[in-house]
Amino acid sequence: MSWNSEGFFDPNSYNQQYAGPTAYELQQQQQQQQQQQQQQQYPAAPQSHAPYAGGGFMPSQYNMNNQVNPNQFYRPEDYLPQPVNPTGESEEELPLLEELGINFDHIFKKTKSVLNPFAKPDASILDDVDLAGPLVFCLAFASSLLLLGKIHFGYVYGIVTLGTVGMYGLLNMMASPDKPCSGLYVTSVLGYCLLPMVILSFSSFLFKLNGLVGLIIASVFIIWCSLSASKLFATSLAMIGQQLLVAYPCALFYGVFALLTIF
Repeated sequence: MSWNSEGFFDPNSYNQQYAGPTAYELQQQQQQQQQQQQQQQYPAAPQSHAPYAGGGFMPSQYNMNNQVNPNQFYRPEDYLPQPVNPTGESEEELPLLEELGINFDHIFKKTKSVLNPFAKPDASILDDVDLAGPLVFCLAFASSLLLLGKIHFGYVYGIVTLGTVGMYGLLNMMASPDKPCSGLYVTSVLGYCLLPMVILSFSSFLFKLNGLVGLIIASVFIIWCSLSASKLFATSLAMIGQQLLVAYPCALFYGVFALLTIF
């Protein structure tokens, strides 16, 4: 047996000698058969792919069309903290003036009711105990007397105190037990109804009230004050048919202020 070196390098002779499949080809065939068997046992669901605008494709699980529920995606706003009020004040907190008991709307309505004693008062001011208006009117009345050379600040506040205590006791005896009144309410009504006396005191700069005409004018202002006060008392305390009875002590109360203005 002789060895031919030329036949060793001849490919034809190599193919003739090893005509069967190699080990690598057999391994590839076995893997393909296993994959086909798995696909037959567990068929995969078809997936649709949406193309990108540039010609590519997007897998169906990332295809964000209008039919997909937006709640399944991540939304950064869901994890943002709630906004905090920088001022630290709640929206339901009342303004500072209302916390102090100063309501300009009630002041205007109550002043309007005092200036027109024959009109029906607004229901929102019947139980109002605002003291800002009475304080301003008392200071205005005392200031007008001061401009006339009459230093009567002590008399003004003393008369207001005694008159308020007297009217408070009288109204509690006349009113129904179901509608009691407070001292602050009486002070508020008497102070607001002092407004006509303030007008009378400032008008004394232009007219002399010492004569008969001055006394008649002062009497008109006294009646004006007493009617306004008695109307508010009778309406708020449900004193039906008792307005004239309440108007008499009110007239005595405001008559003292008229005497301070005239003399």
